[in-house]
Amino acid sequence: MLLKRIIPCLLLENQRLVKTEKFLNPIYVGDPINAVKIFSEKEADEIIIIDIGASKKKFIDFKLLSNIFNQCFVPITYGGGITTLEDAKKIFNLGAEKISLQSTFFDNKDLIKSLVKYFGSQSIILSIDIKKNLFGKYKIWNYRKNNFYKKETIKKILYEIQELGIGELMITDVDNEGTMSGTNKSLIIEISKDINIPLIFNGGISSIDDMKESFESGTDGIAVGSFFVFYGKHKAVLITYPTDQIKSLINE
Repeated sequence: MLLKRIIPCLLLENQRLVKTEKFLNPIYVGDPINAVKIFSEKEADEIIIIDIGASKKKFIDFKLLSNIFNQCFVPITYGGGITTLEDAKKIFNLGAEKISLQSTFFDNKDLIKSLVKYFGSQSIILSIDIKKNLFGKYKIWNYRKNNFYKKETIKKILYEIQELGIGELMITDVDNEGTMSGTNKSLIIEISKDINIPLIFNGGISSIDDMKESFESGTDGIAVGSFFVFYGKHKAVLITYPTDQIKSLINE
C-alpha cells in the first residue's frame, strides 16, 4: 500500500520564503534554508520548493538551490522556471529527487516527453492550479498571466498527463490556498477518480483531521503551507510538522 504523504510546500520569491493567500499578497515568513533544515530535522515525508517568480523572470537561482539542498536530508522536489533539459539536469545534480512542472506543460509538450524519457516518470510532477470562474465552474488558472487558460479543460489535462507518462499530479485549489479553511473534498474526489497516478492536493489544510479526511477522499499526498508555518489567530511564524504517532493514525 502506498503510504499517505504529508509534504511541506514552501514558496520562494526573491530568495526569501514567502506565503500567499489565494495566490495574492506574498508575505515574508523567513529564511528558506533554515525552514528546509527544520523540516528535514523533523523528518518530513518530502519537501516541495516552488519559486513563484522563476517562470516570470526566466531565471533559476541555482546557487540558492544548492544551499537549500545541502541542508535537506529528506526527498525534495523543485519547481519554477524549468524550460530546458539542461535546467532539469542541473537541479537533479544538485540533489533534487523530483521536479515540478507547470508552464512547460502548456508551452512545450516535446520537452515534457524528453524529461520523462531521460529521468523517468517517477521523477516528474505536473503542477496544475484550479480556480472557480464567475459561473462557479472549475477552470485551469494561468498564474503567469493572472487569468484562465481558455482552451484547456481539466478532463483534457488529466488525460494528457497520463498519456505523456508523467508520474504524479499536484493540484492546487487557488480559492483555498493559504486560507486554512479546510480542503475541498468534493474536488479531491472528482480529480482522483479520473487519474491512475498519485495525486498531491494543495490548498486549505486546517487541521490534522482535515488531512485525514482529505486522504479518505482520494488524495495520496497533502501539500501543506500555512498550517505548518503559522500559529494562532495572529499568524505568528512557527514551523511545525506532525509527529510519527499522528502520521501512523493517518495511514491506518
